[in-house]
Amino acid sequence: MFSKVGQIMLYVNDQDKALQFWTEKAGFHVVSEVNGEGMRWVEIAPEEGAETTIILHDKEFVAKMSPELNLGTPSLMFFTKDLDGLYADLASKQVTLGELVTIPGGRVFNFADDENNYFAVMERE
Repeated sequence: MFSKVGQIMLYVNDQDKALQFWTEKAGFHVVSEVNGEGMRWVEIAPEEGAETTIILHDKEFVAKMSPELNLGTPSLMFFTKDLDGLYADLASKQVTLGELVTIPGGRVFNFADDENNYFAVMERE
């Protein structure tokens, strides 16, 4: 049986640029980085001890290795306890942001990374 979502694979065009976005603008930290046999991946997380992490993979390398994979951007929903504070912080770093909106599940907004992949954030305790 499945027990939890451990890692999310995010396939990017430029790992260094993606890493810079996620660490410098979104505030994630590097959990680990692996280089070997021509492959590199970087594991990042929003905070120490996070149960789910994101792996930044080189899209071109993975496409050559596994051409059958769908390398599109997954739809990720992040949670925050301070939606307004996070929105203001990302805006101050010139991150592309959508409107703050209220939906039946709570308040949310979308943001884009530097490769124009869009993600969502919801306020949740």
